[in-house]
Amino acid sequence: MLLPNHKSLKGRTAVITGGSGVLCSEMARELSRQGVNVAILNRTAEKGEIVASEINNNGGQAIAVAADVLDRKSLEKAKETVLEAFGQIDILVNGAGGNHPDAITSDETYQEEGTLEKSFFDLDENGFSKVFASNFTGTFLTSQVFGQELLKQKSPVIINISSMSAYSPMTKVPAYSAAKAGINNFTMWMAVHFAEMGMRVNAIAPGFFLTTQNRNLLLNDDSTLTARSQKIIGHTPMRRFGDPKDLLGTLLWLIDEETSGFVTGVTIPVDGGFMAYSGV
Repeated sequence: MLLPNHKSLKGRTAVITGGSGVLCSEMARELSRQGVNVAILNRTAEKGEIVASEINNNGGQAIAVAADVLDRKSLEKAKETVLEAFGQIDILVNGAGGNHPDAITSDETYQEEGTLEKSFFDLDENGFSKVFASNFTGTFLTSQVFGQELLKQKSPVIINISSMSAYSPMTKVPAYSAAKAGINNFTMWMAVHFAEMGMRVNAIAPGFFLTTQNRNLLLNDDSTLTARSQKIIGHTPMRRFGDPKDLLGTLLWLIDEETSGFVTGVTIPVDGGFMAYSGV
């Protein structure tokens, strides 16, 4: 079922980091359907080209741009490419991030020393820092680089991507959880800082969605649920994983000033009730 048409979005330009990912690529397709020009940023342009080509083949306007969210020069170059293509930037979706094995413990809780494959004390400092940076610092740098262009527009918007782990940290992933908690706080900070200039800053906190990155953690080889995902589904009142399309209504509501013009500094959970459920 198609979502309602947001006429005020037509002709605007959105930059989406991590735009070839499962969740953000769906956002890119929907924004294009709404008449938004879309710039898909990834570390390698090839991944973004797949999504951009699909959008263009369906009558939209999209480009894929190589950019590293931890490299300011790379982001500055990407900004110039977007401006050359579309002339303006109205929307920024900070979707780049992810996790890495070097920043993940093997067990949920610490046991007797020497019995764990990888305990908290075995986590690699560089891996931990890289995960934190890709999720938090990348959002900061991208907002800095594109923010000045956003402020030139009538109704600029930044959407950050948070996580359920921001509210209550998931076991095994301390760097990711800390970074996403920082995203919520940073979203509020930026919202206050730019409010008088008319730029709204909000975030979406997806619940548990099957993506390329987490599929091996959530599904066994025969596509049955792993023990970890059984706990997730058991704690999700709607008893399912999210579908990428579940995020789109919230995205459009937050981006369109006609539907959320007095909303800024909030993080909206889209989680099937996960955060609301106490477990009893």
